[in-house]
Amino acid sequence: MTDILFKTEDYIFSYRVAGILIHNGKILLQRPINDTGYSFPGGHVSFGETNEQTLIREFLEEINADITVNGLRWVGENFFPWGDKPCHQICLFFDVSLKDESQIPLDRSFFAIDEWGNEQAKLEFSWISLDKIAEIELYPLNTKKLLQAYSSEIKHFIYKQH
Repeated sequence: MTDILFKTEDYIFSYRVAGILIHNGKILLQRPINDTGYSFPGGHVSFGETNEQTLIREFLEEINADITVNGLRWVGENFFPWGDKPCHQICLFFDVSLKDESQIPLDRSFFAIDEWGNEQAKLEFSWISLDKIAEIELYPLNTKKLLQAYSSEIKHFIYKQH
């Protein structure tokens, strides 16, 4: 499968989907073990794959969890540095739920490996209490406010990291 991820000499374009998984007042977030910033679990869409297929595949590959995709919540246009190049990313955020709650720990952090192309990263997955979201580093940064006012209404946002 080929990810929809284009790299030129000067820029990177990324098409990603992410899952918003909330359980018992906590949200599942991920971060590389050598980083302080969290993000939403998910991954790059591959050519010929639907957003739903991508999320189901990514959750299975990364944390061995079967999920149901319940609906689109946010459409994000993100601009941030990826290494030494500027990245323009389109990210669609979906509500997801677990089909089987015994597949992953619900009471503690756990680890997994994410692979894309010939790169890989060890990720920590953590359940963060929704009332503690303001205290953590979460990317894109404006998703903190969206989580605090979480609703079923679809929101669009633009995030530019300098």
